[in-house]
Amino acid sequence: MALGSWLLGAADGVMQAAASLSFPFCNRHEIDHFFCEAPTLVRLACSNTSAFEYVMYICCVLMLLIPLSLILTSYSLLLSAVLHMRSTEARRKAFATCSSHLAVVGLFYGPAIFIYMRPTSYRSAKHDKVVSVFYTIFTPMLNPVIYSLRNSEVKGALRKCLSRCAALKSD
Repeated sequence: MALGSWLLGAADGVMQAAASLSFPFCNRHEIDHFFCEAPTLVRLACSNTSAFEYVMYICCVLMLLIPLSLILTSYSLLLSAVLHMRSTEARRKAFATCSSHLAVVGLFYGPAIFIYMRPTSYRSAKHDKVVSVFYTIFTPMLNPVIYSLRNSEVKGALRKCLSRCAALKSD
């Protein structure tokens, strides 16, 4: 399943790149971004790109919203099962696991939806740069931290570090 998702995503990326590069470009050949994403590249085209943007939007619905909907549906069913558990400890552990998973899902899907599903009239290079830094740098860095916080030793070390920081700040 994961390999299929990866291959589908790679095929979509290759198709977007090929379609984006087929447009005629005007005088400006400098992309105001950190890397070459289809929405940023399409802004430089001299021709009407509305059909391509519509197709890209439909692809994003299929590749972002449908999987996200399935994930959220499965977690709502899981939440229902967890709420029926008799053991408070088991319920707490299940919530801790589910919350970390949902945090990672939100960190992955949120920026992608923001970048690829916004109407053209709401796009700005400045916002796109900030979001791209978020999902290319911060999300991969936060992922191990989120999962590590389920470990009691890591939580204790984090509390100790935060209390030291607070003590230094109050001095």
